[in-house]
Amino acid sequence: MSAKWLHNAVFYEIYPQSFNDTNGDGIGDINGITEKLDYIRGLGCNAIWINPCFDSPFKDAGYDVRDFKKVAERYGTNEDLYRLFAAAHEKGMHIVLDLVAGHTSEEHEWFRQSQRDKNNEFTDRYIWTNFCFEPADGLNYVAGESDRSAAYVLNFFKCQPALNYGFYKVTRPWQKPMEHPAAIATREALKDIMRFWLSHGCDGFRVDMAASLVKNDDEQKTGTSAVWADIRRMLELEFPDAAMISEWSNPPQALRAGFDMDFFLNNRGNGYSTLLRDYENQDGEDHSFFKKDAGGNINRFLDTYLRWYQDTKGFGYISLISCNHDTRRPAYTLTTEELKLAYAFLFTMPGVPFLYYGDEIGMKYQELPTKEGGYFRTGSRTPMQWNAGKNRGFSDGRPEDLYLPVDETPEAPTVESQEHDPASLLNTVRAILALRHSEEDLQADAELTVICSEPDRPFVYSRGSLILAVNPDSCPKQLQRDFGERKPLFTLGEGTYENGCLTLHGQSFIVLQ
Repeated sequence: MSAKWLHNAVFYEIYPQSFNDTNGDGIGDINGITEKLDYIRGLGCNAIWINPCFDSPFKDAGYDVRDFKKVAERYGTNEDLYRLFAAAHEKGMHIVLDLVAGHTSEEHEWFRQSQRDKNNEFTDRYIWTNFCFEPADGLNYVAGESDRSAAYVLNFFKCQPALNYGFYKVTRPWQKPMEHPAAIATREALKDIMRFWLSHGCDGFRVDMAASLVKNDDEQKTGTSAVWADIRRMLELEFPDAAMISEWSNPPQALRAGFDMDFFLNNRGNGYSTLLRDYENQDGEDHSFFKKDAGGNINRFLDTYLRWYQDTKGFGYISLISCNHDTRRPAYTLTTEELKLAYAFLFTMPGVPFLYYGDEIGMKYQELPTKEGGYFRTGSRTPMQWNAGKNRGFSDGRPEDLYLPVDETPEAPTVESQEHDPASLLNTVRAILALRHSEEDLQADAELTVICSEPDRPFVYSRGSLILAVNPDSCPKQLQRDFGERKPLFTLGEGTYENGCLTLHGQSFIVLQ
């Protein structure tokens, strides 16, 4: 792993459409991010992940890229983004962009050329069958929309044709092996895109659907991993400080393929969803761990997490998230006090954590009609709530022109309303992240040991020399254990350690030094 700056990184994810509009058109922009760098740094976030900001028809909110080297007009210009890179670096911050590696928009010029009925440089840049009525053998596909007599494979929506990185197992005449010149050309084109942005000041990439490149791959993603390993070698030679973050949600595979970090996403079965909102409940009830008195069990998360944590030491980091643009916000089911405890846990764990914009003030998930392919996800993509003014301070534009409606309910949280309240969620997040930055034992690399995960006890764990404990329930919990001479370093709620007895009152968190 080359990007040493990740050791003490905390990321802030920005959905650019909805963060800060500086020109009054109702859509957030690059200059709006630059304007808020001091706010982000003041939170304790020293790195930013920006969701796709490239030229796009926006049928999937920018994840359908039309030109990888051009900033979408709605956000500004390439020069605006270059200035953001420079401004962030002056403040000791890093910026990573969202790289959609597995597909493009159907309006991308590569695909327009690939659709032609005469062979050209881009004929095999995408995955096509050999005949318009030939299906793609279990892969999603579209036929009948091109001059070319063939069907093309999709990576997600209909608007996102899959780029051709080859097939690990070739089972049909139309499938190209990974060594085919067209598959190699696709890989080199991706490197070219990465070089372009890195040379202009970008600090790395979060890679969308990182495991989706090579088709007919085995369970270990051997083919796709080989592609990323090749790209990692390029980065180590040319841009050794660049970071790569994967949307893979299988750290043992992703980190061995060359990624610095992999997200621990709330995929069904891996236990992460049981922390904040229980997607895996069997009785229709929410038994998530941080929901007060819900009967949650931290071991449902630890069963997977600890196995992955042990398996990936020395390879890179596992990244825990407050939520992201694809999930409902945590305030959908958790109260402010529950969120404080959840964040205290997330931001004191190993690896590199991510905070989604607005989660620091407890922005609510809104039930909204779909926008740009968002569907249920749309409700987590609403404008940032800065103050009680027009459009909650997001934009001076007309309300009817906003990308999405702001939360106008009287109880809608804002930065302004929480700024001067020491007990607010906003200031709690600041305090937790300040603690993380001040204590090396709370940063990415310090050792994690689980001390107690029994349901009727506080959850107790150590990071380096520090002892941490959390009790999300309303009743007090105790653990009789000799930790030697200790005193509180940080506390939420009420907790004590006296005569070898650790006591946490209801909904409390403590760090002992």
